[in-house]
Amino acid sequence: MGAYTEEETLDKLSKLYIPSEIDQMLPLIREINRLKKEKNAVLLGHNYMTPDVFYGISDIVGDSLYLSKMAGETDADIILFNGVHFMAETAKILSPDKKVLIADLKAGCSLAESITRDDVKALKAQYPGVPVVTYVNCSAEVKAETDVCCTSANAQFIVDSLDSDTVIFLPDEYLAQNVQKNTKKKIISHPGRCMVHEMYTPMDIEITRQRLGGDVTVISHPEYSREVVDRSDFSGSTSQMIDFVRSAPSKNILLITECSMGDNLRMEFPEKHFVSTCQTCPHMKKITLEKVRDALLEEKFEIHLDPEIIRLAKNSVTRMLELSYNKK
Repeated sequence: MGAYTEEETLDKLSKLYIPSEIDQMLPLIREINRLKKEKNAVLLGHNYMTPDVFYGISDIVGDSLYLSKMAGETDADIILFNGVHFMAETAKILSPDKKVLIADLKAGCSLAESITRDDVKALKAQYPGVPVVTYVNCSAEVKAETDVCCTSANAQFIVDSLDSDTVIFLPDEYLAQNVQKNTKKKIISHPGRCMVHEMYTPMDIEITRQRLGGDVTVISHPEYSREVVDRSDFSGSTSQMIDFVRSAPSKNILLITECSMGDNLRMEFPEKHFVSTCQTCPHMKKITLEKVRDALLEEKFEIHLDPEIIRLAKNSVTRMLELSYNKK
């Protein structure tokens, strides 16, 4: 049963859903987990999945860096990615001989769609010889024009590891700004943004601090504006945020990130009080139990990539993984 036993799953879901909702979920969860065994499939689940998908059916869960790594290590015949399209593409890049599925081909990403392969080519022509670092939240075609990918967890390290005074950093403008403030290198950025991350403002933080008399720890993702990140007590990737919650000095946590991650953490840390405005990614929410069941049952919505794109993109993703997991 996913990454958790049925008993563990029911215990976690009962903290958020009412019994009648769980009664509707359970047959689907059981059917999906049965299909996984029959088809030797593994389901990867991003931290932004809803709790029923995250706890009920995903075998491996985490942030994009960890899931990228695990996608290349699984011995399953089928990989079904519970996330958005570019994540499933990354799984295909690292496992080109496997069948990679996604429950909804329209589960896109506003950030990934903000840049094209031609945009990267134009920047490379404008700044010849300057290395290109691309956030993994982009298409396989963009990765194919990249020297090395990065995630929010390792962006600073990747940029600093390059032997160049100037770096082209794509496509997230906010992440580029937050990397820039901690490096001496010149960052050339692109005006790409995540639609969810644009919804939070410094005012959200100030209002919560006033309401709780300052007794709150604010944790944000580095894909937010510098104004939001600078007002936070900690900023990091989804996995780094989870680690920080464990030792957060306050019982009250303002989590500045996608809504479902807050729901999932409420189950992991029942002793904490998560307070937040809830901003939801409409693309992530396209992934439902029903769609996962249908995709797995019919083995549909397969990711197809040109072999040359896979070859080129794999170089940038593999280099990221080598740098990240060998840096110690």
